Amino acid sequence: MRKKILEVQSLYKVYGGNGNTTNALNGLSCSVLEGEFLGIMGSSGSGKTTLLNCIATMIRPTNGRILLDGEDISVFKGKRLAGYRGNKIGYLFQEFELLDNLTGRENILLPVDIHGEKVTDNFNELVDYLEIEELLDKFPSQMSGGQKQRVAAARALILNPDIILADEPTGALDSKNAKSMMDKLAGLNQWNHSTIMMVTHDANAASYCSRILFIQDGVIFHELRRQIPEESRHDFYERIISVMAQLGGGSANVF
Repeated sequence: MRKKILEVQSLYKVYGGNGNTTNALNGLSCSVLEGEFLGIMGSSGSGKTTLLNCIATMIRPTNGRILLDGEDISVFKGKRLAGYRGNKIGYLFQEFELLDNLTGRENILLPVDIHGEKVTDNFNELVDYLEIEELLDKFPSQMSGGQKQRVAAARALILNPDIILADEPTGALDSKNAKSMMDKLAGLNQWNHSTIMMVTHDANAASYCSRILFIQDGVIFHELRRQIPEESRHDFYERIISVMAQLGGGSANVF
């Protein structure tokens, strides 16, 4: 049985004050298994990105706990917190977030420089797997959207994180590049056993996952598991669409 690499326990996040508050997360609990490809879906404002950002320590929850390998990340400070952000998690953004004045190579190696790590064979392996060798000496302005996202993926993976957090990784890509990106992420999960937690509104992207949590009003209201290996990705996609249509009054609400 695979172990729980991440546990979220009764997580709350409240924005605002003085009687004008919004509960982005409302006691949400979930877990991620080692080597799992977990999808998070929900309507705009449901709390899915807030959840991801709490796990990434980009924002602090109001209450509750987040455990990585049994350790409460809320108590991490200083070098320990920096180590968590650098070595334990890799974050893949929707809008790439590459630095315009750095080349592809420099963007990829930025976490290595920040955290004082050594360049390993992982760099060459990622460059080959993501097919970005021709992008290493180019600046982001010279890259297409799909190329930027592959460079950003290499940056997120360069320090071999325990878990990859992906926030709408195909949201800024056309269908061809979106498929290519999802194929690469699925390959990392299948062959490298990488643990991935992905927020998406796209049922096609979600069909690559092994399990999906649907969030509404800051809590989980439905879970869907792919029956591997019997269930094809297409059949799982159809089940996702069916759930989206049934829960909350149709797919528009889930998006």
